[in-house]
Amino acid sequence: MTDEKNVAGTVERVDPVVHTHIGGQAVIEGVMMRGKYNWAVAVRTPNGGIHCEAHDLKTAPHRRPWLAKPIVRGVVALYDTVSLAMKAIGISASHAGETEEEQLSDREVGFVMVFGVLLAIGLFIVLPYIATNLLVGRLQDQPFKWNLVDGILRLLVLFAYIWLISRMKDVKRLFAYHGAEHKTIHAYEHHVPLEAPSVQQFGTAHVRCGTSFLLMVMVVALVVYLFVPLRLILSSLGVTNQIAMTVLTLVIRISLLPVIAGIAYEVIRYAGKHENTGLVKVLLWPGMQLQRMTTSEPEDSMVEIAIAAVKPIIAREEAEAAGTYVEDMSLGCGNGEEAEGVAAGDAAAAAVAQRVADERDDIVGVIDA
Repeated sequence: MTDEKNVAGTVERVDPVVHTHIGGQAVIEGVMMRGKYNWAVAVRTPNGGIHCEAHDLKTAPHRRPWLAKPIVRGVVALYDTVSLAMKAIGISASHAGETEEEQLSDREVGFVMVFGVLLAIGLFIVLPYIATNLLVGRLQDQPFKWNLVDGILRLLVLFAYIWLISRMKDVKRLFAYHGAEHKTIHAYEHHVPLEAPSVQQFGTAHVRCGTSFLLMVMVVALVVYLFVPLRLILSSLGVTNQIAMTVLTLVIRISLLPVIAGIAYEVIRYAGKHENTGLVKVLLWPGMQLQRMTTSEPEDSMVEIAIAAVKPIIAREEAEAAGTYVEDMSLGCGNGEEAEGVAAGDAAAAAVAQRVADERDDIVGVIDA
């Protein structure tokens, strides 16, 4: 046995570790988990119970094998991150509220998500673009210096944004659920029974966290934008008007985001399987440190929610690997029912999960991440 130090402390580790693809994210008073075949969300209801739903993953590569190709799978992961987040937040919002007035409608959830996407584009693309123009001048005049400053400003905006929202009371609670999600995945990967006392011994940082993925996207974007021949593109199109040049530049940058996300995904995917190598540790160190702001120690009740969300994922993959899964099979979490107990987290389940991961070069869960 060896010792492994996480952000939140030191824990005994059992080797070999399962390099699972399971990922997830925190939602309102709950956790969403996603695997190769399905996704599930568990929410703490006002009466103290657990509302749990499990659904098939429409982008599962066994349905369309081309979705598992390098770069493409990263684009799919980005799409899933947004679409599943909308669905999971909608479910959590409709079940976590004390009263009907506190519960969000589908329309309200959709509005919030659209606003969030527009806010992200404004903060991380438009704002740095405008600021860099003021500091450096036109992109066409000094492309290398301009892109370098723009990339640094994007990183600063990311750090400032995370730091500011981490001061909010509701967000702090969300980040605690984020920590519960990470701890639960750690426990599964280390062959530990999925019970709150066992799960709580692990740290809250994880190499495949969406925070690390987001930071990697920023870094990859800086490199990719450096090599985009924007001056050549603009001149070949005959664009000389400054407003038209600005709009076209922003359109090009936004259109490259799927490719950038795909590349960043491959980096995180590789890191998830080689996390103990020196180069990978150096590469992931900034993202692991950034998780100090986006995760916090959860309560046992939060860990129970994360466990309830991951059990139907594990059960589905066990059934798929054994060839015993049939349509509409009950796998520990009915749609709208309280989560049932599913035997998971022992060495046998871990072995099955590892075999599934090895046999299917598939989408690795990096959503929150």
